[in-house]
Amino acid sequence: MTNDMELQLKGYGLTTAQILYRMPDHPALLQTYIWQHYDIAPDFPEMRSFLRFWQEKLDGPLHSVRYVHRKLISATEWRALKGELILH
Repeated sequence: MTNDMELQLKGYGLTTAQILYRMPDHPALLQTYIWQHYDIAPDFPEMRSFLRFWQEKLDGPLHSVRYVHRKLISATEWRALKGELILH
């Protein structure tokens, strides 16, 4: 299993999706589900896989999906250290 830091170093960023779906027993009502996972923009394979699973396996039909994506580590945030100071 890959940890979060490894994913970020491989170019993954944090994707958060707000999913609105219709209640199976009351289709006029919308319910919200928040999904968050590390993913790669602009193709978003993890989010697409989750939405495909939703459509194939879950009863609540999707109404809409809004998402944001943010890389948490970028190349400009890394710098070389030229020394180390150790304090007790």
